Amino acid sequence: SLPPVDPPPPPLRHPPARPAPPAAQPAAPHAEMAPKEAEAKAAAQEEADDESSDGGFGICYVREKILKDLKEQVKAGKDITRETVDKLTADEDIDPEETMVPVDMAGLGDDIEDIDALMEKVGAKGVAEAFIAAEERFKANKDKMPADAVPQPMTAEAWKALAEADLEDMESEDLEDEEEEEELDDEDEEDGEAAEEPAAKKAKTS
Repeated sequence: SLPPVDPPPPPLRHPPARPAPPAAQPAAPHAEMAPKEAEAKAAAQEEADDESSDGGFGICYVREKILKDLKEQVKAGKDITRETVDKLTADEDIDPEETMVPVDMAGLGDDIEDIDALMEKVGAKGVAEAFIAAEERFKANKDKMPADAVPQPMTAEAWKALAEADLEDMESEDLEDEEEEEELDDEDEEDGEAAEEPAAKKAKTS
């Protein structure tokens, strides 16, 4: 009889394959920046809200009837001219009893200092809209001002007198600044001369 045959070896058992680790999910673009952007947006909003808070107003006066005309023209979609916008703050050929009303130009920042540059930047219609928005800003925020310091409408005559007084104050302040600078320069010269004298005496005795 045939010799017994060894049974075949049992099949190799491989450990179950481990599932591949999930691929790392790419970070959402700017995910890390989101909190910073949110903070920046919140800060910008807070700054905008504070623009018209106490001490942050940019009050100026404009001719009420011209502002009213501009609002009607903008609403009707009419062309706005530079000449009409200039009349808002014109102090020539104006009835002394005409009413001047306060507006808050704080939203324009430094642009209000140079109307010509602003006119080139946004055009006559853009400047007109800025003054209209300034009136709305003043009305919305005047309650934040001290009750005894809220600017009131005034006649053109009173407005001119106030403007002249402000101009005189500015000229007086400029003059005081110049005098202080001259005094400081004189003191510096005296200090320099006083320092030179001991040095000269020391040179002679050495």
